[in-house]
Amino acid sequence: MIKNKKVVVVLPAYNAALTLEKTYNEIPFDIVDEVVLVDDMSKDDTVEVAKRIGIRHVVRHTKNRGYGGNQKSCYDKALELNGDIVIMLHPDYQYTPLLIQSMAHIIANDLYPVVFGSRILGKGALKGGMPLYKYFFNRCLTLTQNILLNQKLSEYHTGFRAFSREVLETVDYEANDDDFVFDNEMISQIFMADFEIAEITCPTKYFDDASSINLSRSITYGLGVLRVSFAHFFYKMGLNKNKIYRRKK
Repeated sequence: MIKNKKVVVVLPAYNAALTLEKTYNEIPFDIVDEVVLVDDMSKDDTVEVAKRIGIRHVVRHTKNRGYGGNQKSCYDKALELNGDIVIMLHPDYQYTPLLIQSMAHIIANDLYPVVFGSRILGKGALKGGMPLYKYFFNRCLTLTQNILLNQKLSEYHTGFRAFSREVLETVDYEANDDDFVFDNEMISQIFMADFEIAEITCPTKYFDDASSINLSRSITYGLGVLRVSFAHFFYKMGLNKNKIYRRKK
């Protein structure tokens, strides 16, 4: 807890058994009140590992809902637990949980309502082993998104994000896609609702057990990102309507 604000870490998991314990052990429990793991029908023993290491709140989908569907369950559970600061962290150990303190304090002190851990600020991405084609793909997409959304983020594709309760209670994340493009739809919603996003430099580790999507899935994801970015641009121009921009309150 920070300044009487409850901190909840959510872990959207799929086949994370080999990296979950490493990730969990770095979580700073001096400020984190609850940890939630949502398992999207993993084929390994992710749930068993979660229970063994002491994660109290384990949600298991009865069918695979996709990465976006997993996050929806994460945020629903965090709000149910009365989280004031909700931090989404991939349990594949690509991102260090040690940054949770810094990210949470930014929100707790009302500096920004959203904080991203960025692999691109500094030289962390390539130094940490990000494949060159993914780095190039990331930079091209981010440039296009910044132009169309009229923003200046260093990247839109990080798996390390912190939100205030107000943000999660305002944007209708349930209206978003259940696949990987969910992240970018949510960013679009956040900016459309006039929230600001801060970024903090995050070291990154790429290794065999870390999760990743292949080239074909990356291309599909990239096309989805472009679709969302153009939808945002045209909505701001008053040229289309989109249900994802309806606010919950």
